[in-house]
Amino acid sequence: MDWDKLRIFHIVAESGSFTRAGDALNLSQSAVSRQIRALEDSLKVPLFHRHARGLILTEQGELLHLTTREVFAKLSVTEAMLTESKEQPKGPLRITTTVGFGSMWLTGHIGEFLDNFPEIKVTLLVTDTELDLSMRQADVAIRVDLPRQPDLIQRHLFTGSFGAFAVPDYLNRFGTPQKLEDLVDHRLVTYGADLAMPFSGINWLVDAVREIEPSFEPAFTVNNVYGILRAIETGIGIASLPSFMGLQNSQLVRVLPDVETPRADVYFVYPEEMRQSARVTAFRDFLLRKVAQTNF
Repeated sequence: MDWDKLRIFHIVAESGSFTRAGDALNLSQSAVSRQIRALEDSLKVPLFHRHARGLILTEQGELLHLTTREVFAKLSVTEAMLTESKEQPKGPLRITTTVGFGSMWLTGHIGEFLDNFPEIKVTLLVTDTELDLSMRQADVAIRVDLPRQPDLIQRHLFTGSFGAFAVPDYLNRFGTPQKLEDLVDHRLVTYGADLAMPFSGINWLVDAVREIEPSFEPAFTVNNVYGILRAIETGIGIASLPSFMGLQNSQLVRVLPDVETPRADVYFVYPEEMRQSARVTAFRDFLLRKVAQTNF
């Protein structure tokens, strides 16, 4: 298989269009199409279904795309390691973490990291979906609970706790619960049992109320923790939040502070091939220093 044609195939497969691939490669649409046709002829299999709305990979195309993605991901890692300065870390660093932690804690500290390492260019991807580090969807991740992907280096950062929070306006309207049983008559905001959980324990408050009243239903569900925070700030109801989010927010009041809540372990993870990366080491050490200064 011709390497140049594989490179063009990879860009076409990623973009789903001869035109967009041509723009990325600085080639005409017809030139890109000819290269793909030549690759298909040499392999004697079709790689794309062509239709008016774009391109769809065939089964054979999917197989080849899986391989080219892995090859280009490893080449990207190798290039970064070859060009990276050991004295002054520099280059791109793609970080992924949950919506809550990324939006409410990490963005508040990342400026200090950039001041310390101005040659590192950070991209932060906040999502409750676990990105594939082995496929270089991100370089490093901050994850709650142990990562499910194999072959990742894990460093424990901290153990966080949860709390139940509301705003004074809500509590003035509906009363302040004194025990879990009181929550049966309150409006709870939750992540929603039918949604993919970003980490275990997030719905502990609703689960606890359902042990008292199995038919209990929350008043409002949101598909990320930041959305839950914004909802209770408007006075919708009471919700469970990671303690660092609730305690640092002056608008919120913690309710049922004596109720035992679950805890969650948070890890810094990255692929084995990034072990020697100065950028990863710099960010890991920065994280460890900052989390030691925070009450989670």
